[in-house]
This record gives sequence, structure tokens and C-alpha cells, in this order.
Amino acid sequence: MVARRGRALCAAVLCGWWMVAGSAHALSFDPGAGASPDAQYAASWVRDAADHQNQPFAIVDKKEARIHVFGADGILLGSSPILMGLTAGDFATPDIARRAPASLQPFERTTPAGRFASQPGHNAKGEDIVWIDYDAAVSMHRVRATNPAERRLERLATPTSADNRISYGCINVPVAFFDANVSPLYRAGRQSIVYILPEQHTLRDVFPSLLDERASASEETSSAARASR
Repeated sequence: MVARRGRALCAAVLCGWWMVAGSAHALSFDPGAGASPDAQYAASWVRDAADHQNQPFAIVDKKEARIHVFGADGILLGSSPILMGLTAGDFATPDIARRAPASLQPFERTTPAGRFASQPGHNAKGEDIVWIDYDAAVSMHRVRATNPAERRLERLATPTSADNRISYGCINVPVAFFDANVSPLYRAGRQSIVYILPEQHTLRDVFPSLLDERASASEETSSAARASR
């Protein structure tokens, strides 16, 4: 228990307090959602394959610095810009939760990619957060503008994703979006699945089953086309 609380405190500090989709995978995004082709395909695959196991889920697109949140029925609930780890990278630094923030080098402040069974939790101030990867001290929480020099709110407001890197790896979400679209999903201890898309590796590296299905669908389409000639 002491170790767990220590990790929670460390994570709170680390976080600043504390293919284009085919016709078989059509999932409409709101035109204003700003979803990339990879995010659209990933969301469609999750729904069609029921990989989310009838739980709410989110697609985090690091390249676009955006999050897309879905209900258990696969319907898009909302999308928003986010802040993430200072440095591009798809893997977490080993034992980061046990290290002092001052010891972390810029290249170690990454947001890992992958499929995560997230769960609700609280930071050292008692605020509700979402644990994405507890052992790596990666959470999703409301943005906190405690250090004016970091300009976190201003970064969220710009139209580009180029300046959305500032955290130690946690995903910062606008307060209004978190309260309306994230926090309600975790009430009563519910869980959800968070898919963080890679930025330095391919989707096949991180989600092999997703790409295998896409390859199969492409082969079936090619075979059908050849058969009709």
C-alpha cells in the first residue's frame, strides 16, 4: 500500500501536479472531430471486432494530439485536443514511477503507445484521474495550468499539434471535455479501454491484429476484383 501511494504521488508530480477505412469498417466521425485516417480505421476496427469488450473506449492520436472518446456502443461522444509527453516516443521509461521527476531527461518524457485497460483513480490531491498505465505512472487528467511558463492552456488552444508536447508522459485534457466526456465513463468504478496510436512505430508494430484484419480485407477485395475480370 505504501508503495502504491508512493507511485500515485510520484505520478501526480510527473503529470504536472501530481490505410483509410474501407467500406466494411465505416464509422462516421463528426466532420469537426479532426480524425486522421489511422484514428478512423482504429475506431472502426475496435467497434467491428468488439475489441473493447462492450466497454467505453478512447483513441489517442499522438500525431494529431487529439483524443476521440466513444461509448460502449461505439458511438463517438466527443473529440478534443490534448497535451502529451514532451518527447516523441512509443515506449515508457522503465521504473519511471519510482524516480524523482528531476532525474528524468527530456528524452524520457514520452507517452507510450498500446492498448490499455484503464481504470479510475485519484491523484495526491484527491482529484479524479484515469490510470492508463499505473506501473508507468501514465494517467489522463484535467489540464492544470500551475506553471505559467509552460503555457498549457495556450498550447491546447492553438490550431497546430506541434506545441502540444509538455508533460512527463501523462495525457492532459481540457477541463470541460474531461468533465463532460471522460469522467462520466468511470463513475461507479467502471473501466474503459484506451488505444494510444504510435508515432514512431507502425500500427502493425503496436496493433498486429488490427493490421492483420486490414490486410485480410484488402486481399479479399483484390481477390473479388480479379474474379470479376
